[in-house]
Amino acid sequence: MSEETSTESHLSVVMTTNQDDMTQTTGVTSSSSRGAALYFECCVLVIGVIGTAANGLVLYALVASKQQNKHELIFNQNALDFYSCLVLVITYTMKLSNIQYTGSLGYWLCMFISSGNLVVCGLEGSTINLIFVAIERYLKVVHPIWSKKKLRKWMIYVAMAFAWIYGFGSTIPVYFETTVVINGVCYAFVILKNPENKLVLTVLDWIISYLAIILISVFCYWKILMAIRRQARVMASHNPAGSSTAQTQLNRIQSSAIKTMILVCAFFAITWLPEKMLVLLIGLGVQGNFLDNGYYVALFFQFLYICTDVKTITIQSECF
Repeated sequence: MSEETSTESHLSVVMTTNQDDMTQTTGVTSSSSRGAALYFECCVLVIGVIGTAANGLVLYALVASKQQNKHELIFNQNALDFYSCLVLVITYTMKLSNIQYTGSLGYWLCMFISSGNLVVCGLEGSTINLIFVAIERYLKVVHPIWSKKKLRKWMIYVAMAFAWIYGFGSTIPVYFETTVVINGVCYAFVILKNPENKLVLTVLDWIISYLAIILISVFCYWKILMAIRRQARVMASHNPAGSSTAQTQLNRIQSSAIKTMILVCAFFAITWLPEKMLVLLIGLGVQGNFLDNGYYVALFFQFLYICTDVKTITIQSECF
């Protein structure tokens, strides 16, 4: 739903009429909107290049240190972010080229690339994989005996594959249903056959792709922190004098758990909040010129999320 706001912001005139389940849409892009879009596209292109390089370096470091087989979900997280950044660069290079989308080739370029379809696929997969990382660590720390007996490699690989499948499966059908090429221009989320369901879809998007991710991540890392503290109390009770080395190790692990919980959860919540608020306002039928600037702010923070390695570097550095 992240591209839904582009229709509201970039089209000065959008007329939609439904006749026998067929929708006709016409749009005109204002020059001022195009000027703002040009600066935004240049900025996003730079962010995408930096993000591609950063995620590529992390992937290389994981492979070079042979850690990709020990931290499969973290490797998958970086792979998803690397893919998203790379497609982001391709997408906004095409946007800056201002090409005309004509013929079958133009149609497919619009559907998959210029509309942002493939970028959103990576975004959705990345957020789902982040949940799997939190759950895996929760099981290994809070339920270590169960995880050793029941948690298998094939489960991790299924989770990795599911993140990719969910990203593409939940995004591509929506874009094919709502993206259109008009007079050589690509518009995403212009055609809405059932606009009365917009609010319902908005609420579901909030619950599934925002609140659920935050709540699950906070729950998992909070339980991890509690387990570490409980272990520290047990060790202290058995050895009142205490081993300074062991206590230092536990304090470091506890500090790492707190840092992970705050950075990973807060980083996701803050960077995705502008886009979710904008979608919510549109779902409620709110209109105004401020939505145009809000659209660029929302996408900027969203792209900042996939193009920085705060979450993966933080998680990877933990020893719990």
